[in-house]
Amino acid sequence: MDMKVKDKFETYPEHISILLINLRALIFSVAEQDGIADITETLKWGEPSYISKIGSAIRIDWKAKYPDQYCMYFNCKTSLIETFKEVYGDTFSYEGSRAIIFNTGQKLPLIELSHCISMSLRYKKIKHLVLLGS
Repeated sequence: MDMKVKDKFETYPEHISILLINLRALIFSVAEQDGIADITETLKWGEPSYISKIGSAIRIDWKAKYPDQYCMYFNCKTSLIETFKEVYGDTFSYEGSRAIIFNTGQKLPLIELSHCISMSLRYKKIKHLVLLGS
């Protein structure tokens, strides 16, 4: 784990840190399943960020202002969130065209979320496809 990211995870409340580390693990798991070995982990805008050379950045974070929520952010200039809404409808809660919002007590729809992560990690290769090839 990138040391700056590790330090960032340590700033979150323990229960939030666990949730975000689980999202991190899911990102790396999806990348491995998709044969993407070049994931870069860093802090972007002070948030843990993950990107592949063929994809669009994914960031994860929690804000004290919304203590019962944590988010997975996507580049708002892509068609990712628009596609997620079309494909998965109200499976997720969204923040505009930039984030999927999770509640701390909810069970994550892992199959659907994994698919969304996959689309982001491969975005440059699939952005020309209808509904990103989903």
